[in-house]
Amino acid sequence: MGRGYVRFWDPEGERFGIPTWPWKLAPAHLKTRDQLVAMGLRPHQPVAGQILWNNKKLGLRRAYLFDIALAGPPKPRSPGQVASLEAARRKRRTCPTCGVVRDYTISTALKECTPCADGLAAAA
Repeated sequence: MGRGYVRFWDPEGERFGIPTWPWKLAPAHLKTRDQLVAMGLRPHQPVAGQILWNNKKLGLRRAYLFDIALAGPPKPRSPGQVASLEAARRKRRTCPTCGVVRDYTISTALKECTPCADGLAAAA
């Protein structure tokens, strides 16, 4: 085990307050939030541990771990949340120049739909 691994090896949580493992050495039953989401689950419990590692550009990095056995399915969205998300998606697809709702999200760089940005709408 290298020096970096020994530095972050604390499965009992004596040094860091919670159980800590180096990068890629956490137990298999502990997953990050993103890993749980990829499995279709959500963490419905407190943090069970953490992974620590050094990044040359960003310094010390941390990822919290959650127990798979205590994770569950995501909470269902309310009708108001669904309507709000649909309105936000519709706004991102509506061109501010021509007002047409497109099938794609309007580019944040162009700030208008492709035909308006190309000047095709003015030529038609």
